[in-house]
Amino acid sequence: MQTSIRLIIADDHALFRQGLKSLLLLEPDIKVVAEVERASDVQAVVAANPCDILLLDLQMERWSMQDIPQLARLTKVVVLTASESAENGVSALRLGARGIIQKRFAIETLMTALRTVADGLVWMPTNVQTEFARQETSTGRQLTPRESEIIRYVASGLRNAEVGERLAISESTVKTHLNNIFQKLGLRDRLELTHYAIKTGIVPVLNRDR
Repeated sequence: MQTSIRLIIADDHALFRQGLKSLLLLEPDIKVVAEVERASDVQAVVAANPCDILLLDLQMERWSMQDIPQLARLTKVVVLTASESAENGVSALRLGARGIIQKRFAIETLMTALRTVADGLVWMPTNVQTEFARQETSTGRQLTPRESEIIRYVASGLRNAEVGERLAISESTVKTHLNNIFQKLGLRDRLELTHYAIKTGIVPVLNRDR
């Protein structure tokens, strides 16, 4: 893990924002580099203050969901929300967010999420993970047990030849399975496949709900 996580907090409630900042400053590996109180200013502040994570409140003076794709090009976005809606969480993830935090969670859970995302993984509550998996299944994109095995190995960083050795199949057979998987899931490459595996629980994802 990196020694310092540079963080921007975007929330239009000053009392909440300042209280959260005070708690985060107690953490030795967190550095709050900027605060934003208006949704319309978030992109400019992030562009002017390089950061590792943007902690973005969805319910600012306007709904911030539509800003996620542009912001995700600048930094890792962790959504902060008072909503219990799993559908909103899934939508944010599909738009490019790397984590979902509900405001009812304890500070320890927030810190776990921030450190997980800083390490390049995805963090989500159990209800969001369940809804994501349900939506994938309901669209008819079910995976076979063998396809799930291959995804698990690929997401763990194994090359095709290594996957073939583990499963006692040829490398060309692994490639054929991967092509079928990419087509079935509408994915383009191994990175997107890894993100899919994390989001749907094929490989482990941290999700302590507190």
